Amino acid sequence: MAEIVRMPRLSDTMTEGTVAKWHKKVGDTISEGDLLAEIETDKATMEFESFQEGVLLHIGVEEASTAPVDCILAVLGEEGEDVTAVIEAESSPAEEVKEEVVEAPVKEVVVEAPKAAPAPTPVAAPAPAPVVATSSSNGKVKASPLAKRLAEEKGINLSLIPGSGDGGRVIKRDVDNYQGGVVRSGLTEERFTEQPISQMRKTIARRLSESKFTAPHFYLSISVNMDNAITSRKAINAMGGQKISFNDIIVKATAMSLREHPVINSSWRGDAIRTNEHVNVGVAVAVEDGLLVPVVRYTDTKTLAEISTEVKGFAQAAKDKKLQPADWEGSTFTISNLGMFGIDEFTAIINTPDACILAVGGIQQVPVVKEGQIVPGNVMKLTLSCDHRVVDGASGASFLQSLKSYIENPITMFV
Repeated sequence: MAEIVRMPRLSDTMTEGTVAKWHKKVGDTISEGDLLAEIETDKATMEFESFQEGVLLHIGVEEASTAPVDCILAVLGEEGEDVTAVIEAESSPAEEVKEEVVEAPVKEVVVEAPKAAPAPTPVAAPAPAPVVATSSSNGKVKASPLAKRLAEEKGINLSLIPGSGDGGRVIKRDVDNYQGGVVRSGLTEERFTEQPISQMRKTIARRLSESKFTAPHFYLSISVNMDNAITSRKAINAMGGQKISFNDIIVKATAMSLREHPVINSSWRGDAIRTNEHVNVGVAVAVEDGLLVPVVRYTDTKTLAEISTEVKGFAQAAKDKKLQPADWEGSTFTISNLGMFGIDEFTAIINTPDACILAVGGIQQVPVVKEGQIVPGNVMKLTLSCDHRVVDGASGASFLQSLKSYIENPITMFV
């Protein structure tokens, strides 16, 4: 008897999935546990194994097509069995979605601009020589004073520049666009491209909109002297073994500070505020379609080397779309670091239901005052975004002071 295999719900936020790849084809015999397909969710691409047995009689969602959760993904049954009635009995939005997505590849739209009124017809030259500007009755080229001055500065003969002003008058635009007989030109028609929104981007848009427009954000910034952190990192990496990054130091220092300030390690739950006794730091990782936040669990109990290994592993898995739901669930605090992209300072949107997120800028060499003298210093700016329903300004400021102290004195994290 035919059995329907439905589009699975592979994460708590998944509402639809995209078939990235089929590992079986119609007519193949399927055993329980066989890999059927790879399904792209809102967070990652995951392998989907069959829980049923039989011959694959029908594929309901083709590769690269999207369909809602619980729609017909495939139909299994006995060889030669007619499954038409089973398929027709189901209202299958999968087919509609499939057609819609397949017909929506990246497309280029060209809209022709309205044609301008014809300009006075110039006298045609016998050869493809440069179009010259219109001259007045006394033989002088008609040009605006600004165009004359610009042409003189650039060493361009005005008589070689075609004029686009009234009566063929040369104006500033004509001089700017003139390139030795060739006039620069941009598009003379409207043009753009569009592409379908990925499942990940849809989820990011929904979650960040909910966070920004639901949680009342406020922001606190602090500058951190990174001289000791730079020295400590060099010393640790010189010892060999796992290389640590500045981000690893920040993650460890953050975890230590959260342990001291549990209100920052809290979350808004609608009818209650949950204060977490464990510390799970989410580390934002940029991928092609957006942003993923894998979680380093019990971060305050781990060494710098352990944190470094885990974060590097998550980053690679995220780029390979191999993260599992357990990897990105359960954060109590989030860090977003754009310092490696040359960003000095920024504010981040809270990753709900967390109460806070830390935005990390790059290390800048700036003049600082030490013992009354202006000397070169290495400064990094941190910005804490807080949900004002949970965290007050004084609590956030106190947390940042602890974080600053740990980063500026890394040795305290090993005591």
